[in-house]
Amino acid sequence: MMYMENVLKDNEIPEDCGVMIEYQIPQTAKRIDFILTGQNDKKIDHAVIVELKQWEFAEITEMDGIVSTFVGKAIRPEPHPSYQAWSYASLLNNFNEAVYSGNIQLKPCAYLHNYKERDAIVDNFYSEYIKKAPLFLRNDSLKLRSFIKRFVKYGDKGKVMYEIESGRIRPSKGLADSLEGMLRGNQEFVMVDDQKIVYERALHLAKKSSDRNKKVFIIEGGPGTGKSVVAINLLVELTKQKLVTQYVSKNAAPRTVYCNKLTGKHKKTEIANLFTGSGSFVNAEENVFDTLIVDEAHRLNERSGLYANLGENQIKELINAAKCTVFFIDEDQKVTFKDIGEKEEIIKWAKMQGADIYEDSLVSQFRCNGSDGYLAWLDNALQIRETANKTLQGINFDFRIVDSPNKLRDLIFEKNKINNKARLVAGYCWDWISKKDKNLHDIEFPEYNFRMKWNLATEGSLWIVSPKSINEVGCIHTCQGLELDYIGVIVGKDMIVRDGEVLVDPRERAKTDASLKGYKKLLEEDEKATKEKVRKIIKNTYRTLMTRGMKGCYVYFVDKETEDYFRSSV
Repeated sequence: MMYMENVLKDNEIPEDCGVMIEYQIPQTAKRIDFILTGQNDKKIDHAVIVELKQWEFAEITEMDGIVSTFVGKAIRPEPHPSYQAWSYASLLNNFNEAVYSGNIQLKPCAYLHNYKERDAIVDNFYSEYIKKAPLFLRNDSLKLRSFIKRFVKYGDKGKVMYEIESGRIRPSKGLADSLEGMLRGNQEFVMVDDQKIVYERALHLAKKSSDRNKKVFIIEGGPGTGKSVVAINLLVELTKQKLVTQYVSKNAAPRTVYCNKLTGKHKKTEIANLFTGSGSFVNAEENVFDTLIVDEAHRLNERSGLYANLGENQIKELINAAKCTVFFIDEDQKVTFKDIGEKEEIIKWAKMQGADIYEDSLVSQFRCNGSDGYLAWLDNALQIRETANKTLQGINFDFRIVDSPNKLRDLIFEKNKINNKARLVAGYCWDWISKKDKNLHDIEFPEYNFRMKWNLATEGSLWIVSPKSINEVGCIHTCQGLELDYIGVIVGKDMIVRDGEVLVDPRERAKTDASLKGYKKLLEEDEKATKEKVRKIIKNTYRTLMTRGMKGCYVYFVDKETEDYFRSSV
């Protein structure tokens, strides 16, 4: 605050302007550091939003609107301050009725009062956001003062400040119209068959819910049944009906990709504020949302925060925060020890909060070329459950086993030329060494002269749609909940077959993989239950990877006996 005090020491900045410090944006955990309210020379109401940072350095990343800096005792990716300030202004513009109806003009900016050099932080890569929210560094305090004086010449005696504070929270018509326009004609989100039925039922429950009549709707569906298609249609329609709604997922990839598919842009847009993580509701007020749409609910964690030290239970917090909560779930896609998303767990918390509980399912198969037979065969081959599909005979799905990683890569590269809808993925059996040294490769097979990198450092959550990412190998965290036409899977030694039995070996997982973190300690406490949990997680991981392709799946097995077993199963 000392730095802002110095900036505001100017006789031309009125004494009776409004000051808001650490203003929490309703329906979010986000706080705006500093807001100054007043009127410009034409007596038009204004609010200057200032995002304050103590940063002293930053590095460019390849991710839109993201820099790398020192936060929380480590170098981490963080939103660019200008993007952050602009996104907060967008939230108020789109959801605070006093702002969008009262014609309050928002002017966002960022002030990095310890940052000296005009280096990466002002790079042209971030120019779009800096233009929307000007960036002021340590030696720019006079420039910031001039910026403020352009918009706050007269005070508002608290008027604008209190209008923002007490403004009704509901989506603006402009946002709703924009969303509807994006959805219209977008073939990726057209609903058919039972998708439409489940959608209409969810819509009905959302409109009937209230503070005293909470609803919880659990929708089960396997790979390719269209859970996310229904979720996005719900988000758009409920927003159109002026109901405060958000799409929630634990993983960032589905949020980022579906936002991108709606807008058709790789750059962040205003609708990104409708997509949020499952850890955002730790301190949310009761029933503050009309509806929360929780996709990939099987991936929910018990606790939130970087160190899993916040909140009590994400399922409880989600139900508490909304009058209606819609959970899309597939328990066979739980892939880490932290995943707690189970139907019974949701029902338990719903009952505790007095919510009416409804259940439904999506069964029509749209992935894997409409082939329920392929999924049944895969479950049988992985020995997840016994089915009647002992082979792939008569099943219309392009499944192939190749005998080298090079053949797998070449197949996927060729398929990707069609429409950028083919990618390579792998089990997490290789350390992420390229994170610290970009000259290194993570996944190497010297005998085949094959080497590639994990995807996590460059394209981030947009890996599955970014054209450049064809040269990288994806993992479970950047493809779960998403789909392609063709998927190429490298099966590591964490899943092997011996004498016809599918076995797992968690020791073959990479040291950088956190999905099985703590299993050794749990083995000492309950060996049988822990081994069974590990077995499910590793098998579920490969089941999920091998069901990302709608038209085909190609597989390379590192272990020869495992390859022979699957060839005989085909």
